[in-house]
Amino acid sequence: MLQRYQGEVTIASVTWHELLFGCYRLPASRKRERIEQYLQDIVEPNIPILPYNVAAAEWFAIERARLTLIGKPPAYADGQIAAIAQVNNLTLVTNNISDYADFQNLKIENWFVI
Repeated sequence: MLQRYQGEVTIASVTWHELLFGCYRLPASRKRERIEQYLQDIVEPNIPILPYNVAAAEWFAIERARLTLIGKPPAYADGQIAAIAQVNNLTLVTNNISDYADFQNLKIENWFVI
């Protein structure tokens, strides 16, 4: 899928953090070296990384308050990722549709079932 949508794919800075965090948690090994190399040589220079900015923070604050009031407080990282997608007018692609289903007006797709 990434090749199909090359030039159209971005990731959120929060997602970049999660990728790096997962890599750095691995014990020193050949596997960790390969993942770190891939992230630094392939992902970072070729896939734009969008920031969590003021507009995203404002959108998430509104959504977080709304969802909390109805008893559905979102996971913080998921809210930040959703906010980055929303304020950049993007479709959020995830295999975890349910994590994002309660956010209003968020475009979501699951490429893993296509």
